[in-house]
Amino acid sequence: MKFPVALQMYSVRDDAKANLDDTLRQVKEMGYDGVEFAGLYDYSPEEVRALCDKYGLTPISAHVPLASMMADLEGTLAQYKTIGVKYVVIPHVSQDFCKKDERFPELVAWAEKIAVAAKALGMELGYHNHDFEFTNMIDGKHMLDVLYETVPADLLKTQLDTCWVNVGGENPSEYVRKYAGRCPTVHLKDFVGQKSENMYALIGVKNDAEKKASQNQEFELRPVGCGVQDFPAILQAAHEAGAQWVIVEQDRPSMGKTPLECAKTSIDYLKTINL
Repeated sequence: MKFPVALQMYSVRDDAKANLDDTLRQVKEMGYDGVEFAGLYDYSPEEVRALCDKYGLTPISAHVPLASMMADLEGTLAQYKTIGVKYVVIPHVSQDFCKKDERFPELVAWAEKIAVAAKALGMELGYHNHDFEFTNMIDGKHMLDVLYETVPADLLKTQLDTCWVNVGGENPSEYVRKYAGRCPTVHLKDFVGQKSENMYALIGVKNDAEKKASQNQEFELRPVGCGVQDFPAILQAAHEAGAQWVIVEQDRPSMGKTPLECAKTSIDYLKTINL
């Protein structure tokens, strides 16, 4: 591997909530170099930073809800500055932000405002995609591409989630290369099965639509290396595109494993890849 590997702590959120100290210890012992936070589990920023220092884990980035930054931009960013994160990432937006005639201009304006504020603190803003940024089109282009065309590269970085790029109908490796020089972090996520109506329940987004009967395999998130993704190709593309970190994420455990067991399966697989 040509770059360090972090774990998105949302993958092990229940363990972290129960005992963040011990969870970070286990993450380090598995071989991860850093972590990406998605919430602080009622710890202060100072306590979170101390725990990362204790185990030698780099708090490389954090998923921070757009609503939190809209409500208190300076206060929210200050917390993550204290922790020492390099990248603050918008993790998920409602689909009305993805449509030209609805809230897309608001998303652009906020991305620029947050990015300027983050830059003043020595951090950078990223955007983490799902598949709907590909299915929502603006002027014949993927909404995700329009976002990156509209907000300058020196303000907004990509954080391409390679699972959702694939589900969205694009080749993950080619898409990472498309944003060479703009993708300091790349999300590694594996899956099996077909896109379905209840797919987002796996990442905590409620959907009351009934699941349609299908002969296809049910969509399931998997540990890295246990699904359909071509990770040697994705990692090579990430290296060529100038990525600084790759980040493992699995929103829900599978294959009869616990979240921590899934995290270990992922890092053990990544250790076998030589670039």
